Amino acid sequence: MSEFDAKEVKDKVVNWIRNWFNENGNDCCAVVGISGGKDSSVVAALCVEALGKDRVFGVLMPNGEQVDIDASYKLVNHLGIEYCTINIHSAIRALKHEIKPQLGDHWSVQTSVNLPARIRMATLYAVSQTVGGRVANTCNLSEDWVGYATRYGDGAGDFSPLSKLTVTEVKALGRELNIPAELVDKVPADGLCGHTDEDNLGFTYDVLDRYIRTGEIDDERTKERIDSMHEKNLFKLQLMPSFEYAVNPQTEVLNNKQTGQKHAN
Repeated sequence: MSEFDAKEVKDKVVNWIRNWFNENGNDCCAVVGISGGKDSSVVAALCVEALGKDRVFGVLMPNGEQVDIDASYKLVNHLGIEYCTINIHSAIRALKHEIKPQLGDHWSVQTSVNLPARIRMATLYAVSQTVGGRVANTCNLSEDWVGYATRYGDGAGDFSPLSKLTVTEVKALGRELNIPAELVDKVPADGLCGHTDEDNLGFTYDVLDRYIRTGEIDDERTKERIDSMHEKNLFKLQLMPSFEYAVNPQTEVLNNKQTGQKHAN
């Protein structure tokens, strides 16, 4: 496997972002949810280099008291970007109190984990549509590989700069972008359940990244766990399945004619 060239990849991603905005929102800004971790920090920094700091808008979304929110403020101040802070706690609590009684007072643990991520994405789109932006997805390949993202939550977005790069590679980009080391090397956590990513996964990102890039892994049980998680979560990376309706050829011709007549009128 060839050595990862952080500068070369950084330049290519920056160019890709610039070209994407030229085609999909030439006057728009990039809207980035800022957690203070490596992924959102790197995405925001890449967007600043691609578009300029005046076209990047950060959104901080604590869920009540966020013990590490200083890291988010450090990042937006380091980049010099405009931002807002929106606390999502009340929205989550209001939804829970509306939904739970309707389901026999039942509320699953997984719902508690995933709902905040979906509320955050809804918040990002509300901000984006108001300021005239495009929402950045901040997931990386390692997370996507094992399904460590919430569908229609942090797994959503309009463009995705890091989804083909592992955690190890994202960190290398962060250093190339001169992002403060404490943000690049911050222990990954979703900020929602109180555990680190690696606690939840049951293996380290170093092990996962090596397996993704080389196919090499030392522990067979870990390999089986990764393979199982990857297979079970592939649906998150695919388009929603849709029923293919086979239109009668004669009906299709008639519909085309009627459509043409309507346009002519």
